[in-house]
Amino acid sequence: MTLDGDGTGISRARHIAADFLTRAQVGHGVPVFQRVVDLAQLVVSELVTIALKYAPGPVLRDLRITGEMVEFVVWDCDPVLPFARAADVVRVGQHGLEIVMAVVQGFEAQREPVGKRITARIALLDTAGRAAPGE
Repeated sequence: MTLDGDGTGISRARHIAADFLTRAQVGHGVPVFQRVVDLAQLVVSELVTIALKYAPGPVLRDLRITGEMVEFVVWDCDPVLPFARAADVVRVGQHGLEIVMAVVQGFEAQREPVGKRITARIALLDTAGRAAPGE
């Protein structure tokens, strides 16, 4: 999926992530807990926000299920790798990567020939023991 900075990309990315996980559950029998859907929307929102804020060009996003994980890949044309800042309760903004790092089970940021690729993974199994949607 390609996103641009028209102001609707972040919301669209959240909806597509939720729809993707719903289709995985309904169409393919993949167990997807509501908490995972909520975390997926949060992670996608933060990663796309970071890309749209700092990269001058388009943003590409990919979702896939690999084993027991859902994987979110965001590519943008800015080669500068993001980093999570130290926690600071008085800092306004720039907490997106801190949030992502707190909720994912895997994270990678890699430079590409053009720009960078960020990959975040969330476990499909909900360790909090909540029921999957519809259960």
